[in-house]
Amino acid sequence: MLVKAATEVKNHFGQILEESITDRIGINKNNRRVAVLISDADYRRMEACEDFYWAQKAIEAETEGYLGTDETTAWIERMKNAKA
Repeated sequence: MLVKAATEVKNHFGQILEESITDRIGINKNNRRVAVLISDADYRRMEACEDFYWAQKAIEAETEGYLGTDETTAWIERMKNAKA
């Protein structure tokens, strides 16, 4: 990953945008990472991974079953009465 200062990104945005097609660009402000500029292809891959993850979680939840009305009501009451 390339790392650039926020000021450099601001001053050379077009060039750095082109660089982001092939390399991820870490953007630092005051020596602290605040953002990462990635290509559209990287973003789409990340979205696909996230979609797959949540689909797997939904399948697991479906397999485990659902709470009934009484169990749900009891859980809500416990949460309402829980100490923060």
